[in-house]
Amino acid sequence: MFLEQKPNEYKKRGWIEVICGSMFSGKTEELIRRLNRARIAKLRIELFKPAIDVRYSVEEIVSHDEKAMIATPVDNAISILLYVGDNVDVVGIDEAQFFNDDLVDVCNQLANRGIRVIVAGLDMDYLGKPFGPMPQLLAIAEYVTKLHAICVKCGNLAQFSHRKVKNENLILLGEAEEYEPLCRECYNSVTAIN
Repeated sequence: MFLEQKPNEYKKRGWIEVICGSMFSGKTEELIRRLNRARIAKLRIELFKPAIDVRYSVEEIVSHDEKAMIATPVDNAISILLYVGDNVDVVGIDEAQFFNDDLVDVCNQLANRGIRVIVAGLDMDYLGKPFGPMPQLLAIAEYVTKLHAICVKCGNLAQFSHRKVKNENLILLGEAEEYEPLCRECYNSVTAIN
């Protein structure tokens, strides 16, 4: 049986967008830009961030150029589902690399409910390895945007987040004092020395 759709009937369609790149590449700025455009379009948005990220603010995401937007801090990805009601059109998630692999299922559930999901995060850790749930999110996303910073050593496009301080922990919150963006050649030469 063929179901007929009325000509002016709006059907919510969900999908997943991933914004990735190194530190200082503009991921949070791009997330804020997309959410602001959704708000201008009168769409209802919800924004989330990991509760551990308190570098700039407890309840805001803040880009390096100081653009900010109110966000709900959550301890784990599953909590996001508790906050998102049926009236939400767009969900933004910043610093996705800090969540565990449950984030992949959460994003799929939201998209399957007809929600546009925009996720921003580091695609690689300071060792140059895929970071947290990001590889799986990149695989299932309908849209992927990879941003690049500028290498502080040579001025080429940078895709690595080089940690300048000695610390073996995978997660070390930091800024320009702890990290610098490097291109492949400069990253390889600096990490070969260390």
